[in-house]
Amino acid sequence: MPAIIVVGAQWGDEGKGRVVDDLARQAHIVARYNGGDNAGHTVVAQGHTLRLHLVPSGILHPHVTCLIGAGVVVNLAQLAAELDELGALGIDVGPERVRLAAAAHVILPTHRALDGAREAARGKTAIGTTRRGIGPVYADKAARVGLRAGQMADPESFGELVAALVQAHNRLLQEHYGLDPLPVGEIVAESVALARRLRPYLADGSELVARALAAGQTVLCEGAQGTLLDLDHGTYPYVTSSSTVAGGALTGLGFGPREVARVIGVAKAYTTRVGAGPFPTELTDETGDRIRQVGGEYGTTTGRPRRCGWLDLPILRYAVQINGLTELALTKLDVLTGIHPLKVAVAYERGGKQTERFPGEWGAEELIRWQVVYEELPGWDEDIRSARRWEDLPEATRAYVARIEQAIGVPISLIGVGPEREETVRR
Repeated sequence: MPAIIVVGAQWGDEGKGRVVDDLARQAHIVARYNGGDNAGHTVVAQGHTLRLHLVPSGILHPHVTCLIGAGVVVNLAQLAAELDELGALGIDVGPERVRLAAAAHVILPTHRALDGAREAARGKTAIGTTRRGIGPVYADKAARVGLRAGQMADPESFGELVAALVQAHNRLLQEHYGLDPLPVGEIVAESVALARRLRPYLADGSELVARALAAGQTVLCEGAQGTLLDLDHGTYPYVTSSSTVAGGALTGLGFGPREVARVIGVAKAYTTRVGAGPFPTELTDETGDRIRQVGGEYGTTTGRPRRCGWLDLPILRYAVQINGLTELALTKLDVLTGIHPLKVAVAYERGGKQTERFPGEWGAEELIRWQVVYEELPGWDEDIRSARRWEDLPEATRAYVARIEQAIGVPISLIGVGPEREETVRR
């Protein structure tokens, strides 16, 4: 079996963890390919709500090996805490089940301090980062001064490298931002202790993936964030610092495109985003508040309330194009129950001209100049959480899904009708 890529088709928070958990039943490896602990994937199962930040969402399936790939940036303390939390629930998180690519880069406390300092310095133009150090560590990676997880194989040598980078970061914090330096000795001691604990998890990530694919096994590639937060193709500068699109799976895990059989986009039945930046279909009224409350739209990592709005079909068409989606998984359809009428964005208009293409690639400043063109659809009042077949859904619900399929040109293969993993309609 080949590789399957799961990617967010909006601004992130689409429910990718739930979809990956569902697909992991048929996978041998579930591999995270980008981002850091700024991302949070939620899996609800057996009475537990697991909020995963670094460990891939396939961890609940005992037969699955979980790989944190080279494209991920890793907060070592967060990874250790996550392993402890999962282990306390009786989940096997030993080095045979969880692997950390040696080429993944490491986040230090000074990366987080720099992230906060830069965000504060932006003032009114703040991007809305989670201040987890993600941007600064990717900047160090690009500047070729970063630390890689593989260097933890020699903890004492790793400590020396940590000291040098912390000192360089401290100079920047002091001289550029006027902040106090962070304690070098404490950071080194903690980093060395974490290196000793986590070095058994180190692996050659690309070799692990290559062996699995050569053996005919399924590798499920899990992306963080979403298409519109991609560093190259998102609503720049209100984006994350990594490649969130399907191509990021290839670079973040180290395999070629001929191995890919399916690219599954994940989208909510409405649209949300966290942080600053343009959001054309945003609802700031009672309907938006209702969607937020019913949908539990609060950040998995930060707890911040998410901005909520109508479904944007041009965004989904854009995601199909950028990622080469073969299908779409639609989540949280149940949240729209009881809203009349429903609206979907079908086009954008400016100066008397209309386009069905999402104009976001021209940047945030350009996007705010466009007006959204809506189409109304009938809503439904029936409780759909017990639906397990397409035929179980009300006629108006099926019509809503069919309108999305017609607009984006790819099938919707999975529909989430509730938060629990079994509350799913498969087509």
